Amino acid sequence: MDDIADNTLEVTRQENVTRILEAAERLFRHYGYSKTTVADIARDLGMSPANIYRFFASKVEIHQALCGRMLATAYQIAYDIRHQPISASERLRRYVESQHQLTLDLMLDEMKVHEMIIVAIERDWHVIEKHIDRIHDLIAEIIAEGIAAGEFAEQDPVVASRCFGAATNTLCHPQMVAQCLAKTNRASVDELIDYVIRALKK
Repeated sequence: MDDIADNTLEVTRQENVTRILEAAERLFRHYGYSKTTVADIARDLGMSPANIYRFFASKVEIHQALCGRMLATAYQIAYDIRHQPISASERLRRYVESQHQLTLDLMLDEMKVHEMIIVAIERDWHVIEKHIDRIHDLIAEIIAEGIAAGEFAEQDPVVASRCFGAATNTLCHPQMVAQCLAKTNRASVDELIDYVIRALKK
């Protein structure tokens, strides 16, 4: 019976956490992160701020949880592409294209979401560093398979993954994408992807 009660409490807790995060994301998108308070989130949910603090210690903690959800979505897309039954080159291409599109959809088309991501990046949260490490691991696996198949030149896949990430960062980093989007003297998405894939083959 105790296990059942504990499970029920945990389910209820997760439901409340989800409700708070969904309300916070909706308000952050509408008003912006800096202009939204915990009191605003509580009011939107018809509860007291004290009730919010039972689940999150601060607005920053809510923001971190939302950032984690967005990064989880990005990672899942990359994970699915990594396991597609296609060439390593095509998987790398699809990965960069998908991450670039995700950046455009979630962070630039919705500038309030862009603000949330920029705040997270500037604070150098561990959740972002962990995400980068996990993405590098996936890319290294793809490159290693490309090397084994004779598609890429013999090289250290871990180093190659980090270099690949650095070379394509302008297509996935929200600040860089925002700055370069309207500039005509920058490499296009296809040009940059073609270049870095060619580098792996030499």
